[in-house]
Amino acid sequence: MILAAAYAHELPHYGLEVGLTNYAAAYCTGLLLARRVLKMLEMDDEYQGNVEATGEDFSVEPAESRRPFRALLDVGLIRTTTGNRVFGALKGALDGGLDIPHSDKRFAGFSKDSKQLDAEVHRKYVYGGHVTAYMKILMEDEPEKYQSHFSEYIKKGVEAEEIEEMYKKVHAAIRADPSPKKCEKEPPKEHKRYNLKKLTYEERKAKLIERLNALNSAAGADDDEDDDDE
Repeated sequence: MILAAAYAHELPHYGLEVGLTNYAAAYCTGLLLARRVLKMLEMDDEYQGNVEATGEDFSVEPAESRRPFRALLDVGLIRTTTGNRVFGALKGALDGGLDIPHSDKRFAGFSKDSKQLDAEVHRKYVYGGHVTAYMKILMEDEPEKYQSHFSEYIKKGVEAEEIEEMYKKVHAAIRADPSPKKCEKEPPKEHKRYNLKKLTYEERKAKLIERLNALNSAAGADDDEDDDDE
């Protein structure tokens, strides 16, 4: 049974129209799922989670009235490499107020050498800082590649300096109303039929009677011609 679901393609409703497959977008999707579940269970006011993403690890604390909603992360067939965007979704769900058993070893910014999570690096990924840095590099060194690689950003008027603020607005919009948005589907197009339309039983019966009457009429006409010849 599916209690709730959230998808990256819903994020344009909250102001994120570009970069729907990166770590920051995955964070937004996880945040959306968490807030949607808690609102459905009427726990959203009680469990606000980590309202401002700092990049630091966060675990929700139990309230006095009832325990937080616990969930388990199922990564499926995804390779659990450090910095994989599935852990961005995990971080978003944690900051959204869900209780999910986890370790910070796979978050972006975790160092194998120091065995610690660099919160500043992680925050950079949560707010799309890695995208900002890459945009600036391409703008200076490879303008043509920038034009093609970030064509959607250019079309939407999203500049490198505005990305962090854009994600902050998206987070706020998700928290304001995480309810699923109804999409208006276009009426289905009429397809041309190249095969015969299937007839009902009554239509087939009427067609058969019509054919038999036509055959009987033709046979009767032949008999009249034979009589005239005689």
